[in-house]
Amino acid sequence: MTRIGKTFKKLKRKGRKAFIPYIMAGDPSLERTGELIGLLERHGADIVELGVPFSDPLADGPVIQRAAERALKGGVSLRKVIVFRYGLEAFMRDASEAGVDGVIVPDLPPEEAGEYRKLARAHGVDTIFLVAPTSTEERRKKIARASSGFLYYVSITGITGARLALAGEAGESIRALREMSGKPVALGFGVSTPEEARQVAAMADGVIVGSAIVKRIAQDTSAQGTVAPDTGVPDSGLEEFLTSLREAI
Repeated sequence: MTRIGKTFKKLKRKGRKAFIPYIMAGDPSLERTGELIGLLERHGADIVELGVPFSDPLADGPVIQRAAERALKGGVSLRKVIVFRYGLEAFMRDASEAGVDGVIVPDLPPEEAGEYRKLARAHGVDTIFLVAPTSTEERRKKIARASSGFLYYVSITGITGARLALAGEAGESIRALREMSGKPVALGFGVSTPEEARQVAAMADGVIVGSAIVKRIAQDTSAQGTVAPDTGVPDSGLEEFLTSLREAI
């Protein structure tokens, strides 16, 4: 069992749900990214989703697009994030050695992922596919079979950061995916408040929060937040927000 699988298993034994925050690597710098990963862990993150900046994103909304642009302007490259294009075998080897537990490639369909999945399994790296609300039953079965670690259920037919709209069938879809695959299901896209995170945690095994966190990181960077009296640096309320998300989940 991979570390992602073990994490979900341990949480299930404790009756807890996974808190999965997302940040963009290199925003505002790679040094700060390292600090933020530690911050997320201290505030209860079970898994961290680390975005790789890309100039032509498939599903990212404006908040994460701007984060990617800032990272790219700062000279951040795929090579510097350890995830870069140099052949699948070398990528999987180096990703595993760097501590990567799983990879999400939004525009990689299961039908074209045979070699990728084979090499990922060989190096102990989970391949996490996305399931949309519009995916057919046949499509969901195919994705369920191909995924490892967990299934990423997209809450909306839109981009990251869009307003969450939990339809009545979301809970049913998550239960069906869990039964179909025997794997945990985490929900993302649009979760931006502790109350929304609480609602999602009631139906899913994990809650993914991205744009709302990235937005606060940007506020810190641009000094738009208030100044914390103890440190004298901009304070967007990021730590308080992370704590409230963890408690809600």
